[in-house]
Amino acid sequence: MYRPLKVISKKSSKSKMFFPNIEIHNVTNKIKSKGKPKFSITTKDPSRKQIIISISMNNSEKIILQANEHILNINRLLKCIKSNVSANYVCSNNKEFIIITNKVAAISDLNIIEKYVKGLNKIDLNDIMSPWLSQSKLYLKILGVLYLLENTNLPIISDIIETVIKDTHMFNDIVLVSWPCVIKVFSKSDMAIIWVNIWDSQNSIKAKCLINRCFSISQYITTIRGTNMNSDV
Repeated sequence: MYRPLKVISKKSSKSKMFFPNIEIHNVTNKIKSKGKPKFSITTKDPSRKQIIISISMNNSEKIILQANEHILNINRLLKCIKSNVSANYVCSNNKEFIIITNKVAAISDLNIIEKYVKGLNKIDLNDIMSPWLSQSKLYLKILGVLYLLENTNLPIISDIIETVIKDTHMFNDIVLVSWPCVIKVFSKSDMAIIWVNIWDSQNSIKAKCLINRCFSISQYITTIRGTNMNSDV
């Protein structure tokens, strides 16, 4: 049990009694009454200076045991092709083997690393995918499309849009995150908005090449616009 402490006020010579537990309780309640405390976020999105290889946990453990040797070998191979990229260190989790580099890797660097990893002994090649860089989701919308198919009462569906996108040259290097989503502009409107999510770099290089460009869907000229994430997509 705490003993009460005496505190002498500067304004008065009279002593004042207080209990430490009660004071701490009061201060804590005042903090809670003001709402949740706000913290400064110091983390950021995954860096592009890392090469990610999807891999099984069993394979990952085998590679991590000789991590230093693998870094030396990878850097030697990258140096042979006169690359400016070098591996700093490696880490892994249950599903991914990650190589942290000093610069963003090029396609030639990824090919060298893929060849090296798949050439390791006692590695199950069926559980290893090609190396890739960290990516972000980008949200686009396509305007200028009729909601109903021509001469029918049937709405345009995602399958049709995906087929058109795959057959359009400007989407050759584009990978869709999910199915395109078709939504009416207004309930009484005959026009639709097509929401499309794509995988892109953190610099939005692919999206910048698409935004404000036009292409044809049937007899209609459509326009691609950038947008924020849509809750219906």
